[in-house]
Amino acid sequence: MSILTVVDWLVIAAYFSIILGLAWWVMLKKQETSTDYFLAGRHLGWFIVGASIFASNIGSEHLVGLAGSGATDGVAMAHYELHAWCLLVLGWVMVPFYMRSKVFTMPEFLERRYSPTARTVLSVISLVAYVLTKMAVGIYAGGVVFAVLLPEMNFMGMDSFWIGSILVVVITGLYTIAGGMRAVAYTEALQTIILVIGSALVTVFGLQALGGWSALRSIVDPEMFNLWKPLVPAGLEGTWAPVKEAGKMAWYFNDNYPWLGMLFCAPIIGLWYWCTDQYIVQRALSAPNETQARRGSIAASFFKLLPVFIFIIPGIIAMALAKSGMNPVLQQQLLGPDGQVIRDNSQAAFPLMVAHVLPVGIRGIVVAGLLAALMSSLAGAFNASSTLFTMDFYSRLRPNVSQKQLVWIGRVATGVMVLIGLAWIPVIQGGKGLYDYLQGVQSYLAPPIFVVFFFGVFFKRLNAKGALAALITGFGLGLFRLAIDTPVKLQQGFAYETGSFFWIVNNMFFQYYSILILLISVLVMVIVSLMTTPPSYEKISGLTYGTTSEEHRKATRTSWTTGDVIASVVVVLLILAAYLYFTG
Repeated sequence: MSILTVVDWLVIAAYFSIILGLAWWVMLKKQETSTDYFLAGRHLGWFIVGASIFASNIGSEHLVGLAGSGATDGVAMAHYELHAWCLLVLGWVMVPFYMRSKVFTMPEFLERRYSPTARTVLSVISLVAYVLTKMAVGIYAGGVVFAVLLPEMNFMGMDSFWIGSILVVVITGLYTIAGGMRAVAYTEALQTIILVIGSALVTVFGLQALGGWSALRSIVDPEMFNLWKPLVPAGLEGTWAPVKEAGKMAWYFNDNYPWLGMLFCAPIIGLWYWCTDQYIVQRALSAPNETQARRGSIAASFFKLLPVFIFIIPGIIAMALAKSGMNPVLQQQLLGPDGQVIRDNSQAAFPLMVAHVLPVGIRGIVVAGLLAALMSSLAGAFNASSTLFTMDFYSRLRPNVSQKQLVWIGRVATGVMVLIGLAWIPVIQGGKGLYDYLQGVQSYLAPPIFVVFFFGVFFKRLNAKGALAALITGFGLGLFRLAIDTPVKLQQGFAYETGSFFWIVNNMFFQYYSILILLISVLVMVIVSLMTTPPSYEKISGLTYGTTSEEHRKATRTSWTTGDVIASVVVVLLILAAYLYFTG
C-alpha cells in the first residue's frame, strides 16, 4: 500500500504539470542550430545559470546517498559538500578562458589548447564517466526512492524499483530530447526552488519530531557532528596506512575516508568536477558573456552551501529517530540487531523520513522535490552526453552536416546513453554505498583531467604530447582500479588472496589511489612536455595566463564589480563558519 494520500498525489501531479508546461513553452521556441539546442543560444542569465548548475549537481546521489551517509557517518561527507569555493574558482579563474574560446564542450577547449587527439581522449573519458556515475547512479537512486514510496508492484517481472527508475528516465528523457539545453536549464531553475523548499521541510519536521536541534545533539554521538573526528581516529598511525589492513580497521571511525587522503584528494575531485566537467560547465558556456557566467557561478556557490543542512542532517535525524525509538518504523528499517545502522539500508533514510515523518500534503511537496532532484541530474547528464557525442565525434566525422542534422543526432545520442545507463545498475547495486561508489569512481577519473586543464592554463610550456600522455596514463590507471574492484562488487563472497598485488590495489583507500594517479599524471605531463617541442604560443593566445593579451585582461577586469567580490568573500566566510561549527 502506498504511503502517499490523494492530496500528496495532487501536489505531485501539479508539479509534473508545471514542469511539462514549462518544458513545452521552451520547446515552442525555435531550436534550429546546434547553439540553440546545446547551449540555449548562449542567452541564459546568471540566476538560471546558477540554479541550473546546482540542480544538475544535486541529484539522486545526494538525496539518497548523502542522507544515507549522514545516517551512518555523520557530517563526514560535508567535506565534499563544502566545495562551494570550487565554484568561485570556476567563475574567477576558468570562465574567462572558456568564454574567450567560444567552445561548445570542455574537450573542444583541450583541442584549442593542445590538439584534436586530446579532445577525442577527453570526450571518451567523459562519456565513460557519465555512464559509470551520473546516469546509472541517478537511475538507481530513483528506483530506491520509488521502492519506498510506491506500493509493491509487479509488472512484467519488474518491481517498484525498476518501474520507478524507468518512469523517471522516460519523462526526463522526453523533455530533454525535445527541448535541449534551454528546456533543461529552465526546468532546473524551477526544480531548484522546489528541491530546496522540499528538502528543508524534511529537516524542519524531522527536528520537530525529535524535539529540536538540542534534542538531536543530545541523542546523537557528538562525533557524528565532528567534521574531522571521523577522519582523524585515535590511533593516528592508522591514518597513514594506504591499505585497509584487517587488524587495523578498528582505528577508523569510517573505514573509507582517511583524513590524509581527504585533505589532498577531495579538492582535486572538487576542482575537476566544478571547473572542468562538461556536465557543470555547459551551463556557464550558455551565458552570453563573462559577467553572467561568473555571477551564475557565484550564485551556484551560495546554493551549494545548503546540502549539509538539507541532506546530511536529515540522515542524522533519521538515525536519531531510529535509535531513540521515537519512530518504530525507522527503527525497524534502519537498525540491525546490535542497534547500529545497517549501511546497506541507510540508502533509504531520506525517503523513509518523507514517508513516515512528514504530514499529508507536505509529503507531496517533498516527493516533488525528490523527483526534481532525480530529473534535473538525469536531464543534465543526458544533455551533456549528447553534446559531447554530437559536437566532439559526429560533427568532426561529418563536418559539412546541416545544423538540423546535428540536433537530430543529439536527440538520438540521448536515447542510447539512457539504455547504457540502465544496463550498469546491477554493478552499483553490489556496492556498499551509493555515495561511496560515486566518490570512488570520480576519484579514479578526475586527476588526469584536472592536470591537463589547470596545469595547461597556468603553464604555457606544457604541450599536446604531454597532455595526451597524461590523459592516457591517468585514465589507464583509473580503469585498472575499476577492473580490479568490479568483480568484488558483482560477485558476493569474491575476494583476492590477502597480500596479493590485486588485493593491495583493491583495498587501497580510493583517496590514496587517486593521489597516486595525480602524481603520476603530473610527472608524465611535465617530463614529456619538456622533452618535446614547445607549443606555438600564438595558437594558444588567450588560453593560458602566459599568453593572455592586455586586451584580454582589460575585458576580464571590466566584467566584474565590487559586488561580485563581496558576494564571493561572503561564500568563503560561510564555508569557514561551517568548518568551525563542525569541529570538535
